[in-house]
Amino acid sequence: MTQIPIIFEDGEALVIDKPAGLPVDRPKRGGPCLEDHFEQLKLGFQRAPHPVHRLDTDTSGCLLLARNPKALKRFAKAFEERLVEKRYLGVLAGIPQGEEGTIELSLSKISSAGRGWRMIAAKKGKPSVTHWRKLMEHDGKALVEFRPETGRTHQIRIHCEAGLGLPLLGDPVYGNGKGAPRTMLHAAGLTVPREKKLAIEAAAPLPQDFARLGFTDG
Repeated sequence: MTQIPIIFEDGEALVIDKPAGLPVDRPKRGGPCLEDHFEQLKLGFQRAPHPVHRLDTDTSGCLLLARNPKALKRFAKAFEERLVEKRYLGVLAGIPQGEEGTIELSLSKISSAGRGWRMIAAKKGKPSVTHWRKLMEHDGKALVEFRPETGRTHQIRIHCEAGLGLPLLGDPVYGNGKGAPRTMLHAAGLTVPREKKLAIEAAAPLPQDFARLGFTDG
């Protein structure tokens, strides 16, 4: 079993660099998930750590785990109150217009027999806000930094498709799934404020599959 890289650790929190392709929760059809690594991630504690938030299966990078129930409650509240700063990097299947901007679209979940469930931009949906900035271009594609204010399901993926008019490279739901072996989205940074301790600050290096496409972070 692959060892999960740990990029931040203290008595109440872990931040791991989640590999692309590893689901946080056990799929309904069964198969590997993050829970399989909990013994490794106990790091001498009796309790297994608990994920505070979720990343899509394809998304790599920073995932916060709480090491006790009290910490879980505090961290979950910080996410709910939008106090957590999140930085994502994604490869767009094209070059966006402009250098930076803010996407504000309300999102709703729909489901169909043919395509399964997905998110759509809808006026009656939940408000969602993502700030974006183009970092570099290569071979007709763009590396873009995303800083979401809200944490809706598939937020960045649908904001790329509906807000920028370009899906993330490799996205099988909001794009054509071509050009990359996965949806090219990486949770590059996470900052979680704490009242009586220094903030949790973690950064996950850009994965090799981004480098193979010709992109680097900075």
